[in-house]
Amino acid sequence: MSIELTWLGHACWLIKYQDHRILLDPYLNDSPTAPMKAADVDADTILVSHGHFDHVADVAEIANRCGSTVIAMFEIAEWFASKHQVKNTIGMNIGGSLELPFGSIKMTPAVHSSQLPDGTYGGVAAGFLVLMGDKKIYFACDTALFSDMKLIAEKEIDVAVLPIGDQFTMGPNDSVRAVKYLNAKQVLPSHYNTWPPIEQDAAEWAEVVKAGTITQPFVLLPGETHVIESN
Repeated sequence: MSIELTWLGHACWLIKYQDHRILLDPYLNDSPTAPMKAADVDADTILVSHGHFDHVADVAEIANRCGSTVIAMFEIAEWFASKHQVKNTIGMNIGGSLELPFGSIKMTPAVHSSQLPDGTYGGVAAGFLVLMGDKKIYFACDTALFSDMKLIAEKEIDVAVLPIGDQFTMGPNDSVRAVKYLNAKQVLPSHYNTWPPIEQDAAEWAEVVKAGTITQPFVLLPGETHVIESN
């Protein structure tokens, strides 16, 4: 049984597993790199890492159309329920886990800020460790490098998705160090090349990863899919 990770530009990912479609941080309608619009994406579950506009912009539209369950930091889940009438929300916090129809998730720390587009407090930023089948996929989401990634590595990560854009998150050099901390089998870059401040050469980053770590890098273009085989 395969798991499909499709990069929808910026920090948005669509995960397909069996008959499940999980969407992370949908930012499509206003994204200059998204290969499709919010109306073109269906999801039964939406994961939200933090409250910035480029991670929440299309959550309500997709959730209300599809009846998706929105899973986010407690403050963000409450905001979507009260401000956008999203019917199915689940609030979490750092360190918490959830059993879900496709497997399970654990909300991991991220070193970043979080404020919703109207100025509402969004709690703290987070990442997600997603378990489906026999695979473990770590989405660091928007974060700086932090040494507790070594603790996440104890989960024996199969695939890590890391930001490389710099300025707002860790850049290529810190991302390579994160790869070494995590010791995942595979790594994919995220949160780069959306706008000039976060332009990066992902191919060059991948060569550094290959030369200096045990992890195999895969660089996607927006709209491309990485397939993980799972038992």
